[in-house]
Amino acid sequence: MNDDTLFLTDEDTAVPGERPEQRLERRSASVLKHRLLEQERKQFEESLASAKADGALERAAALIVSARRRFLIGASKSFTYASLLAADLSYGLANVTLIDGTIVRPLDVLSDVRTSDVMIAVSLQRYRKYTIDSVVPFAEAGGSLVLITDAPDAPLTPYADETIVLGRAEDGHPSSSIGIALTLHILATLTTASAKGAGRRAVERERLAETLGVYVSDED
Repeated sequence: MNDDTLFLTDEDTAVPGERPEQRLERRSASVLKHRLLEQERKQFEESLASAKADGALERAAALIVSARRRFLIGASKSFTYASLLAADLSYGLANVTLIDGTIVRPLDVLSDVRTSDVMIAVSLQRYRKYTIDSVVPFAEAGGSLVLITDAPDAPLTPYADETIVLGRAEDGHPSSSIGIALTLHILATLTTASAKGAGRRAVERERLAETLGVYVSDED
């Protein structure tokens, strides 16, 4: 961040008819924006470096590909990330199921766990009991666990076959959403790239989408 942004003059920020308190508030918002952007940039670069150096992504992708059934789970904001990953994986893989607690409940999955199953759990601070209480029985029943979390000592780490640890901000704030999305995108891409039939499924999905008119065309 350019330090000059911290010392903007009234002339730099002047708006005709604006009251002094409004000008001060706008200057504060501008400084905060630059600080946030700098923080996001730093975390994004750290996520890139971590993804390049850590082999957990490749190992997790191999475990997901080798499974017969893939289940994804998360709670609160983690559910949003689990949904994003499920959508990306289902583009090239079969048998990808998002546990949403309504249509697909944890009990439905736990009643029929197979050793060829894998659970992909997104569990970020503050850790939800819902996720832990659903994942632990799955792992104890013989299913494999890929854990995506933000601390090496997260509650589910002892049960995971592979753990992907996302970085956190230096001030202890949650991991950057941009960095998390990047990590999930890399994991999904590595997984589908090595899956047999992924290309064929992708082509067939596009064909069906065009046939069914799923997307808005340029002519509409």
